[in-house]
Amino acid sequence: MNDDQRHGPFRDAHQDIQSSQIKPDTPQARSPAYRLAFADPDFLCRDELRPVRLQLELLKPQLEMDERGIETTVVMFGGARIPAPGETARSAALNDMSRHYEEARKFARLITERSVSTGCTRDVVVTGGGPGVMEAGNRGAAEAGGCSIGLNIVLPHEQVPNAYITPELCFNFHYFGIRKMHFLIRAKAIAVFPGGFGTMDELFESLTLIQTGRMEQVPVLLFGESFWREVVNWDALARAGTIAREDLELFRFVETAEEAMAVIDGWAYEGKRGNIPGR
Repeated sequence: MNDDQRHGPFRDAHQDIQSSQIKPDTPQARSPAYRLAFADPDFLCRDELRPVRLQLELLKPQLEMDERGIETTVVMFGGARIPAPGETARSAALNDMSRHYEEARKFARLITERSVSTGCTRDVVVTGGGPGVMEAGNRGAAEAGGCSIGLNIVLPHEQVPNAYITPELCFNFHYFGIRKMHFLIRAKAIAVFPGGFGTMDELFESLTLIQTGRMEQVPVLLFGESFWREVVNWDALARAGTIAREDLELFRFVETAEEAMAVIDGWAYEGKRGNIPGR
């Protein structure tokens, strides 16, 4: 579809923005009230416009990915502080975790080798766009010659996208909730590496959606069993009855990229849960 077909018989909004910038120097034309609503950042940032901003953040990445034909993704969550091998870490414990950077890089490479065969329309790697495990995921995808997505978020401290994201698929968000939707809306598998509060938030939101039947039962792969068993007492949750014993089957522990690929290949996709155990 060319631009004329897309816009139809009406004047293009870009043209009106340009035309509105050529104006007489009068009190009326200088007034903020005279600005076009969609070209007025002060207006768009008003509290009352929050619903519109939420919609815009949902639509912008959605339209871009639709236009590129991206159908499914493989999500990679994990700590921003985990260093690449040889990089200086903040602690000895983090330095030991550099092996997870390499496994994330390898896993993304293996996934993307398959994605390339679909013209980068299926199983496209998506990360949070930052450093650490996120960088490893985008890096592995780039090394495989494919594309990858980065969903960055504006934070109080400086956050910049890593250098391995496909530039046309590098997005930035204000709203965490809309960003989370884009992580999962196309997900066919979720790989979770050791991380902190953000990683925990992403993991448990994903598990909650799957547990409650709001999302398909896709593979959830927890890399590094010893880490995950130390930071979460999964069996205690089941013993207490706060989750069902069957809920422990919603994820798998893996150590290597090859193990993760085997789990994905052997996964029986059963759609959304109908009956929720323990309810």
